[in-house]
Amino acid sequence: MFRLRLANMSDKIDIKELMKLSIGELQKEYLTDEQITASFSIMGIDTQLIKDKTYFCVKTKDTLVGCGGWSMRSTLYGGNHSKNRDKKLLDPKKDRGRIRAMYTHPNYVRQGVGSIILKKAEKSAKNSGFNQLEMAATLSGRKFYEKCGYSVESSWNDVSAVPIPMFTMVKSI
Repeated sequence: MFRLRLANMSDKIDIKELMKLSIGELQKEYLTDEQITASFSIMGIDTQLIKDKTYFCVKTKDTLVGCGGWSMRSTLYGGNHSKNRDKKLLDPKKDRGRIRAMYTHPNYVRQGVGSIILKKAEKSAKNSGFNQLEMAATLSGRKFYEKCGYSVESSWNDVSAVPIPMFTMVKSI
């Protein structure tokens, strides 16, 4: 039913649309309208992940239902437009790889889409020499990541516009 593949630059429009839908709908239970609006300033497409071949798409028929991946670079979260980006390569012997930009279509949550992507990202990071991963998780994603073996290392607020609760979550792989 679901097909997983590497993302490519021709997927950018579909990925952006999925991210917009996912952020706008899946955060409603956890954030105020003002926080959801502010989320768009700190979340979004990071084409470096596509260029690095560490970003994946899940489709069913012709519909993009999920995207996400991992990174070997210092940036923990955010899109092309986000502040504080750092393209520096991480050292797998001493640094954690990054789980990045995980989004699921609201009509496909709890159907295994996120798990398909996360397992592929973890395997790919492991094959690249990483033994630990970390991410900046949102309130809406925290329970999912905990079920997948991640634990909260710290909680904090991104205050780019208004405070948005975030969690640094980690896992050994």
